[in-house]
Amino acid sequence: MPTTPEPPIALYSVELRTSRWREMVAWYRSALGLRVLVRVVDEGYALIAAGSTRLALLAREETSGPSGRWSLGFEVDDLDAALRRLAAAGTVAPPAQAHAEGFREVIVGDPDGNRVRLFEWPRH
Repeated sequence: MPTTPEPPIALYSVELRTSRWREMVAWYRSALGLRVLVRVVDEGYALIAAGSTRLALLAREETSGPSGRWSLGFEVDDLDAALRRLAAAGTVAPPAQAHAEGFREVIVGDPDGNRVRLFEWPRH
C-alpha cells in the first residue's frame, strides 16, 4: 500500500501575547526548563524552544484573559522531575492523574493563567 507523503507544512510556533512578558519568559525557562532561543527585550519578544515547535512570547499592553478553549501540551520524560521543577519555581501543582490510555498528566497555569498540560507515557 503506498504511503501518503507528509504535507509540506509544519507548525513552527505558537504565539502568546502577554502584559507580563518578563515574568512569562522567566516562568517558561525556570518552571518548565525550556531554552530561550531569542530574547529582544526592547521589542518584548522571546522565542523559546519546545521540541520541534517554538513558543513565541510577545509583550502587549492589552491582552485578553486566558482562554478555556486551548491548553499548551508538553510531553515530558519524567513527570515527577517536572513536578519538582515546578515546585522549585514556586508553581503549585495538583497531584498527577493517571488515565486509562496509559499516560499520567498534570495541568497547571502559567503566570497569565493559561492552561499548561504536562504528560508522560509509561516507561517500558
